[in-house]
Amino acid sequence: MAGAAKGIGSDSDERVVAKHYAFLTFLTLLNVMNFVDRQLLASFANFIVPDLGLTNTEFGLLTGMFFIVFYSAMGLLMGALADMVNRTRLIAAGLALWSALTALSGAARGFWTLAAPRMLIGVGESIMTPTAMSLLSDRFPASKLGFASGFYYMGVPIGVGVSLLIAGYLGPAIGWRNCFYLLGALGLALAVVMLFLKETPRRHLATAAEPTEMLGQPAGRAGGDGPSLGAAGAPAAVEKQSFGRIVKMLWFALRNCPALVLTIAGGVTTHFILGAAAFDQLWLVQERGFERAQIAQLTGWVGLVGGVLGNLFGGLGSDRLLARTGLGRPLFLFWITLIFAPFGIAYRLVDGDSIWFWVGVFIGFFQLGCFYGPTFSTVQELVPPNIRATVVAFYILLLNFIGLGVGITGGGVAIDLLMAYGVAEPYTWTLLAFTVASLGAAPLYYFAGRRYQGDRRRLQELTRTSGTR
Repeated sequence: MAGAAKGIGSDSDERVVAKHYAFLTFLTLLNVMNFVDRQLLASFANFIVPDLGLTNTEFGLLTGMFFIVFYSAMGLLMGALADMVNRTRLIAAGLALWSALTALSGAARGFWTLAAPRMLIGVGESIMTPTAMSLLSDRFPASKLGFASGFYYMGVPIGVGVSLLIAGYLGPAIGWRNCFYLLGALGLALAVVMLFLKETPRRHLATAAEPTEMLGQPAGRAGGDGPSLGAAGAPAAVEKQSFGRIVKMLWFALRNCPALVLTIAGGVTTHFILGAAAFDQLWLVQERGFERAQIAQLTGWVGLVGGVLGNLFGGLGSDRLLARTGLGRPLFLFWITLIFAPFGIAYRLVDGDSIWFWVGVFIGFFQLGCFYGPTFSTVQELVPPNIRATVVAFYILLLNFIGLGVGITGGGVAIDLLMAYGVAEPYTWTLLAFTVASLGAAPLYYFAGRRYQGDRRRLQELTRTSGTR
């Protein structure tokens, strides 16, 4: 990054070769598969809920806590593992596992037979993003990491959009079960391709000088799992990291970098409404009067376009803000949250034939796309480079376990309670409440952005003068 002191997240070589962009594109494709499989239950809600006779609470558990507990708990372990082992093979194993379990989910005959594979899918999917973000941080310099993160996270809106299109077009044609079987087979084929891709050399091991700036590590010694070249071109010595040391370094960063904590807290708060949005398709059919296949198709196309544009805008826009002003990327999200708040609220209250309804649908997906590049690049830049996968996993753990867990599970319980008390439009009022709650992210992003540069410099200085032994 221009003007940044050499240290955490610094890069002396700003060049990015074509094969790195090709690798980014392939990882983005895998992330699309990740979110297609993850979103299938929500996209097929109007097919699966009546077929299996599920309540809103049961549906919330299947899309929420049953998946999230395993996904979040295993994610931290997998993130630490990605800082220690061959990362491309680790992703291949995770992709094969979640794809096989997606196919198995298609054979479910009730709540518990769907819950079992759904829980274990979380184990496989927990590998993908921490490992992929670690790989990308070794292929892209800090000045382009916002773009790379935003491009990779196009997998979210594309995956969500594609899953809705599958529900809208293939669901009525071949049934929801066959859709699960088909996607599972496709994922297994991609896992074979991933297995043969080579590991990426870890950037912080590429020279003998940079590792000296990590937490108490001598020159030429750092965590990793493959050979790397020192400053003179000779292989640098590699010291395997222990899980305990990685956790200790993560705790060091959290204690000494308020901007990191504020960014994480802002992301968690944003995810309250993202979790509750699992009930969107049920809301659109039951309270806005749409036909289930038609609305899946329409929201799928709108989500695909809006989400991709949002990801590109969020990644490039936040990079530009940082380069021009020196203010952290979370401040970009502060303005996005503030500007779009009225649209997010109005969208829940207007009729489905209103122009503001469709403006709200588009903005919702656009805002979702804007989120990922700025936050995931920020949390990686505010920790030592040899625990980047771990901090991403820790961040995802909190996003899912607290943010999505509260939104999905709490949303399902709230809807059933409102129904029991005879409240009109229980989906609308529940989703509106979680929309308002998610606006609490705005001040957190504001202070994270204002503190970013000072906290980053302070953490760099502390890593040079302090150890975690």
